[in-house]
Amino acid sequence: MIKTTILRGKKPRLKNPVLIEGLPGVGHVGKLVAEHMVEELGAKKIMEIYSPHFPPQVIVEDDGTIRLVRNELFAYKSKGKHDLLILVGDHQSATNEGHYELCGVFLDIAEEFKVERIYALGGYGVGQLVETESVMGAANNIKLVKELKKYGVEFKANEPAGGIVGASGLILGLGELRGIDAACLMGVTSGYLVDPKSAQAVLKVLCKVLEIDVDMAALEERAAEMEKIVAKLREMEQGQMPPTTDEDLRYIG
Repeated sequence: MIKTTILRGKKPRLKNPVLIEGLPGVGHVGKLVAEHMVEELGAKKIMEIYSPHFPPQVIVEDDGTIRLVRNELFAYKSKGKHDLLILVGDHQSATNEGHYELCGVFLDIAEEFKVERIYALGGYGVGQLVETESVMGAANNIKLVKELKKYGVEFKANEPAGGIVGASGLILGLGELRGIDAACLMGVTSGYLVDPKSAQAVLKVLCKVLEIDVDMAALEERAAEMEKIVAKLREMEQGQMPPTTDEDLRYIG
């Protein structure tokens, strides 16, 4: 494989579609939200995207068979104003050039389906355990900033300080060049752990914006399990209990 390849299923006819990007990133926040939406809404897979810019590996399935790493696009026909396209995947690009190429592919798909708006989902790592839920935002036009503020999304000057790296940032920037409205919703998270609680916060905002209902029971269960781990971390930070193993809890998930 020397270039990005798309395998297509039957193309659906969609009503005023919105594209949601939820690829792996900080705290796996966007990935958790997007995959949860696919599962709970019963979205149908319509594309598989393969690229030489993904890490050189295969995924081993439960039955012992393998498959190439990939991104996938799902479609959901809503009863509301907007149908949905949901982008999920195993990895983002492992190269700088690949990030630009793949985001170009994603935007080509958005234009093909006449997508009205894109929401890129991710996590905003603050380097410490987070007590309260909050969602940071960035957008490629001021009108969208003002709109999202009404839903409780926080916009702070020069934050994230290092910018937004990867697909969630490039989709906004390259989308602006194509005249596509795009915003990034980032759940505030420690950045150390897979964070379903932060994913819940992002999903709540997204549901309000899109005027849809998504059952959050599975995310709530995962968040409760992670809270037990976070409680132990807090105790360790406060010196109330010594570490019991050599395991690095930053990689639990």
